[in-house]
This record gives sequence, structure tokens and C-alpha cells, in this order.
Amino acid sequence: MRMLGVTQLITNGSVSGDSLSPWERAYDALPSLTYVFKRQSRLKTQIKEYLEPVSPHPRPFSQGEKGEINWKPYVQLSVVLLSAGGLKYFYSTASVNQFRWILAPTTWLVEIVSGDRFQFESHAGYINSNRTFLIAASCAGVNFLITAFLMLALGQLWRRHTQTLSWIFIPAAALVAYGVTLVTNTVRISTALQLRAMRVESDWLTPGQLHRFEGIFIYFGFLLLLYVVSERLTNKRSSTSETILAQGGFLPTLRTFIFPLLIYYATTLGIPLINGAFRHRDFWEHSLFVLLTPLVVILPFAGFTLMRRARANKLL
Repeated sequence: MRMLGVTQLITNGSVSGDSLSPWERAYDALPSLTYVFKRQSRLKTQIKEYLEPVSPHPRPFSQGEKGEINWKPYVQLSVVLLSAGGLKYFYSTASVNQFRWILAPTTWLVEIVSGDRFQFESHAGYINSNRTFLIAASCAGVNFLITAFLMLALGQLWRRHTQTLSWIFIPAAALVAYGVTLVTNTVRISTALQLRAMRVESDWLTPGQLHRFEGIFIYFGFLLLLYVVSERLTNKRSSTSETILAQGGFLPTLRTFIFPLLIYYATTLGIPLINGAFRHRDFWEHSLFVLLTPLVVILPFAGFTLMRRARANKLL
């Protein structure tokens, strides 16, 4: 009788399963065993990947995917600080003729708001038609521009320290700070013109002190507003509106006041102190206004925020 394959014999019914030798049975079961072994190996791999421990803490921004140091955030921080320092140095050494890139659009906006006409005089500034008001280099708002730029750029680096930021955020922060500076300066100068026309006087403050208080009040008010808006926009991109409302994100937190206040103090008091401005008597009077005037802005706003937060907690 001609020998047939084991599988063919079983299929044809010529040989029963009991008549197969052990070697024939093992040979016939080989494909099934190979499939089972492959399936078990794949299942073990999936279980190992599933049970692999995951760190509950995200990597700090100084570490990459494999734990190596990521120098990009540190370089970006250095560029931000060097840019602010370079502009501060330029502001301390340049003449009014070199500030027309910010004084010219500011004066144009002031003319639209106030109705007055100004003319530029070299090494002096923009003077109005009756020659009673001068927009000089000190009115350029460069200190506010530096403060706003630092606040926006450092805020982005801090809020997204677990991510890798594109370099575009630095020029974007500079452009936003420049635009806000133009608006803020326009409001400040137009307010000063209006107060001058109304002959507003104070028993406690001299005209110069009143002008200083008005300037610091408007500058810090716009700085605080800029920070609140930037925080809301960042939260809106990273969370849904329901999550923000559930967490109370629509109300300012303590950090909302502290962070811009620290940046403002650092640029208006810290840098002049390092440069030796404390040797001049006018600096101490100016420092007192810089220290106290922002608190006049913050305290009512903070009180209103606490009242709204307490009311929101009662509704929850």
C-alpha cells in the first residue's frame, strides 16, 4: 500500500486518529503550536507595555525625551533678558531724535484723541502749537515697553515650562508690547493734557507729583490688564470654557497681581538701584510713588475679586 501524508489519511478517513504514531501526531500539531507560541509572545509584549510604570510628574523643561538637558529654554530666557537689557541701555544713552520710532506714532494718536497739533523739534521732542506741552524722550514709554515685553515673554516661558516653545513667541511678545505701549502712552499723555486744561490741583501733591502719580497709575493699570488678558487667552487655548468656569479660572488669582507687580518693581526700581540711582534725592521720592501707586490699583481690584470669589463659592 502506498504511503500517504498523515493529514491526507485523516481527511480521507483511511486511518483513524488512534492508529497514528506519536511522531505523526507531533508533526500534525506543529502548525497549531507555532501559532499559539506566537500569540503568547505578542500577548506578553502587550501586557508588559500596559503595565510599564508611567511617571506622574512631567519632565522638566530642561530634559528631553531621553533625559538629556534641553538648552533651548535657557537660551530663549537669555535672549529675552539680553534684549530687555539692550533696550534699557539704548534708552539711557540715546537722544530724543532716536526715539521717533515710538514717539511719532504716539504723538499721532495723541493728536487724534486730544485735537491738539504737535511739531517735532530736534533734540527736544514734540511740542504743541501754543508751546505749553512737550512730549520728550521721558514720555516715550520705553520703560513700560521693556516691562510689558518681559512680563509677556517670561510669563510664556513659565506657563509652558514643560513644553518646547517656538522662537516666534519672542518677536510676538515684542510686537504686542509695542502696540500696548502706544495705546497706554496715548491714554497717559491725553489724560495729562486734559488735567492740565482743567487746572486740576491737589492740596497733598504738587503738579509734578500729580503728573507722576497719574503716569504710574495708568502704566501699572494697563500692565495688569495686559497680564490678565494674556492669562485668559492662554487658559482658553489649553482648557475648555466649562473647565475654566469649574476651576474658577474666570476670576483673577493672587498670582495675577503678584507677577506683574514683581516685574514692574524689578524694571522701575531694581535696575535703577543697580545703576546707582539711589545716590540722587529725586530717586527716593520717585521710589515711594512707584511702591505705593500700584497698591492703589491692586487693593480695590483685589477686594472686588475676593467678593466675587466668595459669592461663587456659595453658589457651588
